[in-house]
Amino acid sequence: MPPMHASANLPLALTEEMPPWRLYLGLRGRVTRRSFWVHGVLGLLIGGIVAVALLEIAGMRPDRAEKLASLLIAWPGIAISAKRWHDRDRSGWWALIALIPIPVIPQLWALIDNGFVPSTKGPNRFGERPAR
Repeated sequence: MPPMHASANLPLALTEEMPPWRLYLGLRGRVTRRSFWVHGVLGLLIGGIVAVALLEIAGMRPDRAEKLASLLIAWPGIAISAKRWHDRDRSGWWALIALIPIPVIPQLWALIDNGFVPSTKGPNRFGERPAR
C-alpha cells in the first residue's frame, strides 16, 4: 500500500497549491471555480461581515464601517477574480469590470462569468491548469 500523503485527511480547500497570501494578494496564476466561490465569494463575504461587526463594536458608525470593510476586501476580491479570469485565458484586467459604477449589471456579469463558465483545458498563457 502506498504511503498516505500528509494532506490526505485535510479538506480540499486547505490542500490547494497556492498559499493564502498569494491567493488573496497576488495577481498571477489561475484558480478554479471552486476556489473562486470558497475564497472569492464566501470567504470575502464572511470577512466583510466580521469586519463591519468589529468596527461597529469599536464605535464606528455603520455607514463608515461598511465603507471601510469594503475597502479592506477590495484588493483580495480583485486578486482572486483576476486569477479566475486567467483560468479562462483572459486578461486579469477584466476583474476591474466589477468596479464600474453602474448598479448590479457589471457585478452580476462578473459573478456569473467567473462562477459558472468552465476554465480552459490544460495550460494557457497564465500557467498550468489548477488541480481540481
